[in-house]
Amino acid sequence: MSLVERGPIHFPWPPVLYVAAILASVALSWGVPLPWIGDPLAGMLFVAGILLAVVAVAMVMMSIHTMHKAKTSVRLDRPAAHLVQNGPYSISRNPIYLGNTLFMVGIGLAASMPWFISLSVVAAFLTQKLAIEHEERHLEQRFGKKYRDYCKRVRRWL
Repeated sequence: MSLVERGPIHFPWPPVLYVAAILASVALSWGVPLPWIGDPLAGMLFVAGILLAVVAVAMVMMSIHTMHKAKTSVRLDRPAAHLVQNGPYSISRNPIYLGNTLFMVGIGLAASMPWFISLSVVAAFLTQKLAIEHEERHLEQRFGKKYRDYCKRVRRWL
């Protein structure tokens, strides 16, 4: 079975990576706490973090809704039925992963836990290597020039 006929990956790396990063962030924050910014800036970062986390969750939900509306699967073990280019996908080619990353940053800011911010970068990097690059090959083989044109208009992350 070719990459076009099957999904880009068969193991759900992104959710596993982000959940692992969150659990590691909590454990490291308790075991090896890092210094954080004091008041009054900490209060502003708390509010900014909550807002960022809410925006991130909304972005993920809108992205999933946009894919369902386009009648294509969010599951990585299934082939893409359609190339989604509207909604959040007009801003980022990977708005779900961007939302996951921004959620972790928001939680880190709100909870005064810098490990969340640091490990969000690690989770994003590993997601790119283990999922995004495979997804991109799949989409290019499946949609060809249409996908390459989309890549020229919309950046991978932001």
